Amino acid sequence: MRATPVTMSFPALGAGLGLKPEHYDAALSARADGLWFEVHPENYMVAGGPRLAWLEAVRRHHPVSLHGVSLSLAGEAPPDAGQLERLAALERRIEPALVSEHLAWSAWNGRYLPDLLPFARTTEALRRIAAHIGRTQDVLGRPIAIENPSHYLRFDGHTWDEIDFLAELVCRTGCTLLLDINNVHVSACNLGYSAEAWLDRFPASAVSEIHLAGHSQDPALGAKLLIDSHDAQVAPEVWRLYRRFVDRAGARPTLIERDGQVPAFEELMRERAVADAALAAPAEEQEAAA
Repeated sequence: MRATPVTMSFPALGAGLGLKPEHYDAALSARADGLWFEVHPENYMVAGGPRLAWLEAVRRHHPVSLHGVSLSLAGEAPPDAGQLERLAALERRIEPALVSEHLAWSAWNGRYLPDLLPFARTTEALRRIAAHIGRTQDVLGRPIAIENPSHYLRFDGHTWDEIDFLAELVCRTGCTLLLDINNVHVSACNLGYSAEAWLDRFPASAVSEIHLAGHSQDPALGAKLLIDSHDAQVAPEVWRLYRRFVDRAGARPTLIERDGQVPAFEELMRERAVADAALAAPAEEQEAAA
């Protein structure tokens, strides 16, 4: 079954960075055109204190995006009501440009697990996840973006193609998609398919945000198993996939993710400049052709 995604419009953001505590002063003073920052809302869902004050200070100068890791949208149970209300309170306070979550599960019988876990893409799962996304969007009063996951092994029980599954979620819920291009590369290498062919089928009209990150090789298996570790620079192969998608789809807000071995702010800004140049290229080509 193939779904046709709807056409959407998105915030006019350029390339952004994941916001880290050690970069607070640098982020606060940075003034690059189109710069924005993304945080995990779970770190800021509090009534007050220095961390929230820090985020509010950055928000006064830059757009902010909330990228959740704990709603467990693919889980058996609906998103925790208290968690949703805390997220909604932060959303009202920060007024983020974008809100996103992972297509995974991480909670079971009230226990939260420190991972984003896979599920079988079945019609039952589609109905359940669509309901969970709908509930989340009702509480937040806005669409959210759903991120394609990394895959590390073949998973039995799928009855839906991954891209068709994501496109159908868009049609059923009005959500958008967060295209993580490092996840595309990692999954294609681990499962043995063409990242280019997969990316060329992805429903570009539904993509509201792109993620770029570095990966690593498994210590035991090496290049046979890539890990979405976010602890290195964006790999050349991922840059090539990114430019391929932007050439086809046009510019989308793009985030450089770095969660381990975090370098100096200036190094991340140099990576951001590479993404920003790629985003500008399609617009320049259109102007030249006009």
